[in-house]
Amino acid sequence: MTDDFKKSADNLRKAVPLMVKNNVAATPANYALWYTYVDKTIPELNQELDRVLQNYHVCPPAIHKQLYNTYVAGKTETSLEQLKSNVEVLLCEVSNSMSDTITDTSSFSKMVDKSLDKLEKVEDNALNIEDVMGVIRQFVSESQEIRHSTQFLNRQLTSASEEISRLKSQLAEVQKDALFDGLSQLYNRRAFDNDLSTLINSNQAMTLILLDIDHFKAFNDNYGHIFGDSVIKGIARRLQQSCRDGICAYRYGGEEFALIVPNKSLRIGRQYADTLRRMIEKLRVTDKRSGTQVQNITASFGVAEYQVGDTLEMLINKADKQLYEAKQLGRNRVMPV
Repeated sequence: MTDDFKKSADNLRKAVPLMVKNNVAATPANYALWYTYVDKTIPELNQELDRVLQNYHVCPPAIHKQLYNTYVAGKTETSLEQLKSNVEVLLCEVSNSMSDTITDTSSFSKMVDKSLDKLEKVEDNALNIEDVMGVIRQFVSESQEIRHSTQFLNRQLTSASEEISRLKSQLAEVQKDALFDGLSQLYNRRAFDNDLSTLINSNQAMTLILLDIDHFKAFNDNYGHIFGDSVIKGIARRLQQSCRDGICAYRYGGEEFALIVPNKSLRIGRQYADTLRRMIEKLRVTDKRSGTQVQNITASFGVAEYQVGDTLEMLINKADKQLYEAKQLGRNRVMPV
């Protein structure tokens, strides 16, 4: 016990200065992550965290939370994304089957009543009465029990429907703290704001890229919102596949995305953005209603480099100004040139 206590104290003495150095908030989850890091019991965690620190020199909050969920959270804990996914599946399945189930149980009760009428006619007409009466009585008894159980099931389903409504409200509140955008599966706006703020407070060298899907409203108007969602998911996959060397992609809002490129100049950031632009040009999305492939999918990009003294709003405004310029000059381009 003495050795365990000494080891724990040593790990804590190592972990706390690292947390301070990397601007990590003093929460139980954060303590657990850095304690595990200095304890070196999970090599994969150390490799991932070392890679993040090498790229950013600090650990952005969204990445920090993801590392905790991946490597440290106990088996009894459920990550928010798992909870969100499981509850959404449950809600979808139960909601879709609820009305069908209630209808089926009602129809079954009517079917039982009809069957009973037929059986009573058999008895009235004295058709093989001695042979079938035992079966009839048993069926009547079982049918009455089934009717009672279906009535009980209807009450239970009604109660479950009310519970689902309550869970939906709770889920909406819980999702406010989520790291990821549900549609694109990229980090969300909340994660972006937290990460960018942390990096700016640390004077981290970086380039910010904002991109906006060209003529997105026309896609929704011409092909429907489901198609528009498919375009967003398709571009998000391209962005996620291109994330390397610490680059993080976010859904900034609507049809707009953001990427934080650590330790890279404006020139390198612009080259990276142009590579993304050409990747998106090659994107093909199928309109499920007509079966045709839509090819004219493009995006415009604005790039800005962080300068010491920039606030979060200043850096975003610089990138947004360049994005606006790209739109004004004809879209499907990266600014500045």
